Amino acid sequence: MIITKINIFFTAAIVSCAFFINLPSKAQDKKTLVYGDERHFKNMRQLTTGGDNAEAYFGFNNKDITFQRTNPKEGINCDQIFYGTIPKKADRPFTYKKVSTGKGRTTCAYLMPDHKHFLYASTHLAADTCPPVPDRSVIKKYVWPIYESYDIFVADFDGKITKRLTNIPGYDAEATISPKGDKIVFTSMRNGDLDIYTMNIDGTNVKQISHDLGYDGGPCFSPDSKKIVWRASRPKTDDAIKEYKALLAQGLVMPTQMEVFVANADGSGAVQVTHQGKANWAPSFTPDSRRIVFASNHEYERGFPFNLYLINIDGTGLERISHDSSFDAFPMFSPDGKKFIFSSNRNNNGGHDTNVFVCDWIE
Repeated sequence: MIITKINIFFTAAIVSCAFFINLPSKAQDKKTLVYGDERHFKNMRQLTTGGDNAEAYFGFNNKDITFQRTNPKEGINCDQIFYGTIPKKADRPFTYKKVSTGKGRTTCAYLMPDHKHFLYASTHLAADTCPPVPDRSVIKKYVWPIYESYDIFVADFDGKITKRLTNIPGYDAEATISPKGDKIVFTSMRNGDLDIYTMNIDGTNVKQISHDLGYDGGPCFSPDSKKIVWRASRPKTDDAIKEYKALLAQGLVMPTQMEVFVANADGSGAVQVTHQGKANWAPSFTPDSRRIVFASNHEYERGFPFNLYLINIDGTGLERISHDSSFDAFPMFSPDGKKFIFSSNRNNNGGHDTNVFVCDWIE
């Protein structure tokens, strides 16, 4: 996925909050869906089947989730937002429904504190159709599109948009909500670069909190709402800066070199947590706010697989926690710390589907 010359071996899917690949997975115990060395996972359950399913996030009540789904076989040609409640019993089916408009491309949904609405980004105001994806055979690089038509909206579960939170030219997306329920953190290009911003839950009081050149994205708050974590590229050499700016002018970024950063909730005290090289991304906090879980391909010269890792916020104690041979990413703990959710290519019967999995977390 990361290196252009190996793109012929798999299909790459593009999302805005992050990225994922679709690779056949090695076989594992179909009863548990857990590899023997995944000691933190217990009672794993596959929630979705078929298509590309990712960015699954828990609501404040520990049981409701939103996620984005693409499945051309179902007429879903680019990501739309879905909502469902995880059943208490494993023998009960997981049912879900589409809650976005079905127009444009959507991404990065997050449930609101009232459990009646959700937050997400969408391109539907620009066009009802899916926006074009980059032709990497022409660009010769692995890139993500940064659609300037993305804005952030609040909608109810009937798909009705109740509020537009951003109305500034340029990319606004990748939004999540503080556990206190009072702040939103998101990525915007309103200043000409991709930086992190916060705003009140109603969209007021917008503040820029990251300032360094590079793609700052995928931010989220710690459970105590005191810190934020995100992933960022930091081009340093003249050639890297030139390339970054040239791609950005085309509405593109190349996410092959990213590290995890943490800061206070107002952006102060920012520090780089990982120094692994390659792509370290999709970070979120553990329930105690002392560690970060994230996805990375740093162990592999060819850029894949991606696996999940834990690390202390001071950068010590790196621990690999997943062991699939293709793709594990988008990890998140439930607010009470009992459940763990992520997306994976595991158990896709040798196909290319990415599905959502949930399990009990064992410390």
